[in-house]
Amino acid sequence: MRHSRLSSSSSMHDLQSSSDGQYSIPLVHIVAVYKLDDGEPYFSIEIAHFNDSTNSASTMTLQIHDPGEADLWLTAIRSAASKARATTSTVFPPGLVEYTARALEQEHDYNPDHFNMFKVVQRAHKSGKRSSSDDLTKLTSKICILAIGMYKIHLVPLPKSTRTASSTSLSDMNGASHGTVTLSSVNVQDFDDSFQLWFRFPFQPSQALHLAALCVHEIILYIRQAAEYLRPEWTEQPIAWVVPSTLNFDDLMPYPAEDEENRAFDRTLTAYCAGYKINTSNIRYTINYDCEDAPAFVLLSPSDRRRGTYSSVELLAIFRALRYNETFHSISFSQRSLDIMNGLRDHYGWEHTPWTTRSGDPVDLPEQEKTSVFVQEIRALALKNRRLRRLDFSFCLTRRPPSAGEVPDSGCGICEALFPLCSKQYTNVDWITLNGILLSGADTDYLYAAAIEKSCHFRAIEVAYCGLADRSFQSILQALSHQGATLEWLVVAGNFARLEPSFLREYLDEFSLLRVVNFSNISRTSGKEPLFELDTLRRWKLQQLNLSRSPLNAATLQVLADYLRDPQSNCLTMLSLDQCALTGGTIKDLCYAMARPVPRQLHLSVSDNHLEDEHAELVDVIQQSLTPTQLTMEMLEYKEETNFQLFLQAWSQNTSTHWLNISKVALPCPAGDETVTIMKHMLANNKGLQWLNISGEEAHLEVATFGFGLNRALLGLKTNKTLKHLHVQHQRLGIPGANTLATIIEENSSLLQLHCDRNGFNFQAFSVIVSSLVHNHTLQYLSPMEVDRAAEFRKWEKEVEKARDAGIRGLTAPTKATVSTVKRQIGAVMPAPLNFASSHTGAPSPHNKQYTQAQAEALLASVHAKWDNKTAVMQAYLDRNFKLAHGLPVEDSPMTENERPTTGHSGSSTLRLGSNDATPLGEPDRQLGADVGATVVSDNDGAADMPTTAEGDGGDLEAALMMGQKLKLDS
Repeated sequence: MRHSRLSSSSSMHDLQSSSDGQYSIPLVHIVAVYKLDDGEPYFSIEIAHFNDSTNSASTMTLQIHDPGEADLWLTAIRSAASKARATTSTVFPPGLVEYTARALEQEHDYNPDHFNMFKVVQRAHKSGKRSSSDDLTKLTSKICILAIGMYKIHLVPLPKSTRTASSTSLSDMNGASHGTVTLSSVNVQDFDDSFQLWFRFPFQPSQALHLAALCVHEIILYIRQAAEYLRPEWTEQPIAWVVPSTLNFDDLMPYPAEDEENRAFDRTLTAYCAGYKINTSNIRYTINYDCEDAPAFVLLSPSDRRRGTYSSVELLAIFRALRYNETFHSISFSQRSLDIMNGLRDHYGWEHTPWTTRSGDPVDLPEQEKTSVFVQEIRALALKNRRLRRLDFSFCLTRRPPSAGEVPDSGCGICEALFPLCSKQYTNVDWITLNGILLSGADTDYLYAAAIEKSCHFRAIEVAYCGLADRSFQSILQALSHQGATLEWLVVAGNFARLEPSFLREYLDEFSLLRVVNFSNISRTSGKEPLFELDTLRRWKLQQLNLSRSPLNAATLQVLADYLRDPQSNCLTMLSLDQCALTGGTIKDLCYAMARPVPRQLHLSVSDNHLEDEHAELVDVIQQSLTPTQLTMEMLEYKEETNFQLFLQAWSQNTSTHWLNISKVALPCPAGDETVTIMKHMLANNKGLQWLNISGEEAHLEVATFGFGLNRALLGLKTNKTLKHLHVQHQRLGIPGANTLATIIEENSSLLQLHCDRNGFNFQAFSVIVSSLVHNHTLQYLSPMEVDRAAEFRKWEKEVEKARDAGIRGLTAPTKATVSTVKRQIGAVMPAPLNFASSHTGAPSPHNKQYTQAQAEALLASVHAKWDNKTAVMQAYLDRNFKLAHGLPVEDSPMTENERPTTGHSGSSTLRLGSNDATPLGEPDRQLGADVGATVVSDNDGAADMPTTAEGDGGDLEAALMMGQKLKLDS
């Protein structure tokens, strides 16, 4: 192509230019042909071309006064270039391909299966008034590479012409990357090769890329293919496609189907994290398959524990990844703070506003664009997932009622989002949990308007601890009575309203399918009438009834007993009556009422009651094995130890209860010898219990433990053949208790799980317990002692700090008291108790060298390393037992030791201080070796050797610290 009337301008890449010369451009080199918006009085056409062989890019501008002639030139050049491109294979030089791939790798976005690159022009864009005569040279376009990666769209600048593509440094790249999921609009012109891509980050205005390419249709198809791959479940992409009719999306070739679980949820979530510049690893969730309306998506706390809550863009990524995904029938944000999203508005766009249902039907709700992002995202979840049935927002918002003079509360946003959809049947969500969220009058109005519509078919609306007063509570209960044919759960616990029996009877009789009723922690009006009528309870299909921390008069308890006696109560599996001022006689009446020819399959919870009153009747019902299969009696408080002895003796004979929780028992004093003997007999001879919790309590103001005698009582488990799960936490067992548990583990063959953490176990005690697993082939779970480990490590840090303060960094020797303290701490963790030589007399010693931060860190790191190693050994034994229980092949034993270490020398070993140690601590070690007579003893747990010395009155603190670092270096 030749033309004599042209003006040329250079791009950034040493473009060729001339004012009057002639150009000859091969048609296959043309990248794009487009109209130039330069504000001049004539019509300009810009031709961008790139020579692969010389790695040079140029633009040429044709200035034509007649618009018709300009259009003819534009059409002719585009047509000729397109034909030339169609007849010539387009292959990028390998160096340029490698250069572009490296650019995407820098953005963590390179995947060979999801990589496409095109030559495009980043057009000079100017609009408005006419400009000066030299504007044409200022407005230059740039030829670059448009790369479509796995999650992003990249503009990669060409390598500098003075270098080959393969040798260009990544530091020369100054391109731009935008997440594919942030693409909001695509505008393709039909008269030239220009097109625009608009990207919008949440809560920010859009950014536009003004581009041009001869292969624009191919680029748009690949962009749409990438967008649909990242959101495969979205039936309607949030992108405005303004494209010519000649661009047919039916030509789009989808990616091959991939076997990815949960309908590619992880893929979509990762795409949003990449687009929103979020660390994907910070988002944690689980999927619960063992629940009603499973599978359920459950959002967990962030992995970054320093933050504790998710940011607004992280929550947006989660919400939008869940949208359209019909894998999940339930979604739970329970106890995850959503406060940061409540009331947040995005004023820069509405592309994510849900205007239609998943089927494409328009949603007729007023002023949707004015609602908050929080409301829009919740609506989108409900509208776009036809299989979604349950949404749980328990305790996810922290709200307070407005003070006098403040603007009226507009509500929590959740009610505004969901209940209008339910009332108009736009969604299949019929279970909404609002527990722990303060509801305003506006929220109550939304709920009332939806609940009175029988077409909503609500199964549950949970409003526990929502701050409901009498009027709000009555309005909600009145509205829910219209859902009597479908409502299964009625949860109104912990509100300010007072229950009035006559009012309750008026509406509770409307419900016929109630399975769960929770009226706990709520007051009632005074009176002698029962809270429920017997006929009302019979009408329901109760599985769980919770009246804990609510006043129950004699009439109500009599109705409960009559109901438990009735065959209609056989489906009841959970009855909670905690903190209801019940006596032992009341428990006896209830147990007699629920008694059946076989033990009643029911969990009765009667914690924190006055069970020592009429205690003989309680003991009698336990001895007769009339208790249900599961019984929780936490926080028993005994004023007389003899009553507790009778209680334990009764359990020695009981066979009906298989699951028993008697944790946090408070005795007037530590358990005496007779109590210990009776407890030991109970643990050895009970033939019914399979799950037992005898944990204590260690609170700031109250401590409840059995005392040291529990160690002797636990030995009764050596001969127990039925117990499978044991919880014995917060009992301050210490090293003697570790020995006891080790003996139980070695000799008991029925235990499957042992929860024994939070007992003040140091590393020595942990080692004793783990080593006992050598001879046990049934235990499949043992507490990893993380809390005990953290407490032990904190002690170490404090002692090291005290040692420094005592003068270890200077020339003043540590005091005898400080040495003794650190000696005790080191002896609890190091493989053998350290004996300090009494070499300090108060005067400066040649061994009192400066104690560095690195040495302290090495010592503390060695403590962590030994815990980690011992935990790994424990897990290996538990894995072995699991395989044995399930008939799987078992590898070699994790350890070769044949017997567990004793408590006095747990893992006893000594560190041989070689004279040829080449480490930086070698010289101090040699000096230490010269002063103390090191001996070597065998190692029972595989740790490094450690020196032992004759014990004296003083001690060498520096030696102990050096040994800790030596241990780390040798390991």
